[in-house]
Amino acid sequence: MDVSLILRIAGVGILVTVANTILSKSGRDEQSVFVTVAGIIIVLLMLINEIDRLFSSVRSVFGL
Repeated sequence: MDVSLILRIAGVGILVTVANTILSKSGRDEQSVFVTVAGIIIVLLMLINEIDRLFSSVRSVFGL
């Protein structure tokens, strides 16, 4: 895993937190939930490649 991936995930987390706080303070709670869910989906899409590499390594170690 690369350090840049961790920094990108942290950046998405900070942006989602700021947007969530602003939307919650302005009374738009439903949209803040959507922003949170979108942030989770974005991070999961960023992690798909790493998960694929993990499964490939497990397959090669156990010869599957």
